[in-house]
Amino acid sequence: MSPASFPGEEELTESVRVLEGWGLVVEVGAHALDRHGYLAGRDEDRLADLDAAYRDPGVRAVFATRGGAGAYRIAHTVDFAVVRADPKPLVGFSDITDLHLALWRHCRVAGVHGSLASSRSAASTRSLLMETGPAVLHRDPAALTAAVRVDGVTTGNVVGGHLGTIAWSVGTGLLDLDGAILFLEAPRAVGLGHVDRQLTQLIRSGSLRGLRGVALGRFPGFEDYTDRDWTVLDVLRDRLELLDVPVLGGLDAGHGDAPLSLALGPIAVLDADAGTLTVGPAVS
Repeated sequence: MSPASFPGEEELTESVRVLEGWGLVVEVGAHALDRHGYLAGRDEDRLADLDAAYRDPGVRAVFATRGGAGAYRIAHTVDFAVVRADPKPLVGFSDITDLHLALWRHCRVAGVHGSLASSRSAASTRSLLMETGPAVLHRDPAALTAAVRVDGVTTGNVVGGHLGTIAWSVGTGLLDLDGAILFLEAPRAVGLGHVDRQLTQLIRSGSLRGLRGVALGRFPGFEDYTDRDWTVLDVLRDRLELLDVPVLGGLDAGHGDAPLSLALGPIAVLDADAGTLTVGPAVS
């Protein structure tokens, strides 16, 4: 289904093909290909598709066709009682971060920050949905954010996703992050000040009180970008070191080409010294 923007027909067809290749029976939301500006139809129709999936006992996982924009319009009006009665994981990222945050806040339902957009991403998503062992993400020394690190080991529920979406949720229902490990990733939209403002907003809002650690994924577009001798690494260090919690950069998850998927919600162990994030299963 399309809780945010709409996919192309070929993109939707390919997603169906991948899921059927896993042996699944695929049901496409009634409004998955609707169009209303940059949205996949009207808010009430996108919400109806989402609620219908959670009400249907035959549906065992919900896949967003894409991110884009619009999930923030409906995240606060999901039928959370229905979700709690029959929990099932939501798969998606980018703007779908709003729904992940809402489902965790109101229902404590785990999800998957990921997609089916490449064979590598699809394989990673499949593993998280169909295997019940822990998943280990390792720091990639070649990754941009691998240079951001604050030593230490910590444990907490993994929450988060797209940095901008998380920052924009302040004042509109951002969950309590006390005891959590915050996962952050973001493609470059404007400049370094954009990242700085978003991190500062989260810090000053008090939303990060009690945070136990930070895991950093991809920040594509910032590789060769500088602003008056600073890079995105300088901004991340300057803001995150203030939190006095372990920080692990270099995880190969987020936007960009063929990222790995990450379970959101389960208890995880972040070991910045060893360079690993070990996340419990998203399903049981």
